[in-house]
Amino acid sequence: QVQLAESGGGLVQAGGSLKLSCVGSGRTLLPYAMGWFRQAPGKEREFVAGISYNGASQYYADFVEGRFTISRDKDKNTAYLQMNNLKPEDTAVYYCAKPVNSYYTDPYDYWGQGTQVTVSS
Repeated sequence: QVQLAESGGGLVQAGGSLKLSCVGSGRTLLPYAMGWFRQAPGKEREFVAGISYNGASQYYADFVEGRFTISRDKDKNTAYLQMNNLKPEDTAVYYCAKPVNSYYTDPYDYWGQGTQVTVSS
């Protein structure tokens, strides 16, 4: 079993920054890629960013446009999402998740509870 716990969400003005954290417990996350997703009210959940099991490769949705950075710290069993130049359309609940294998495109089997990000205009 893996438990994932996100933190770092909040209310920020447009143009501001937030750094989300996702701490894993119960099992090391080292063999797995990690992903961040988000879900805005009335919309489907969408992929935001993914990182390879060793942190060497990162992948982003087109809407990120260079504003977000995904990273991980293997010693802390934690993944991060640094979000800069936030826009009101980034408002959503953000979730971290672990895929079943080493690729961020694999199906995800464990999810955190989510952290709310609200960007005011």
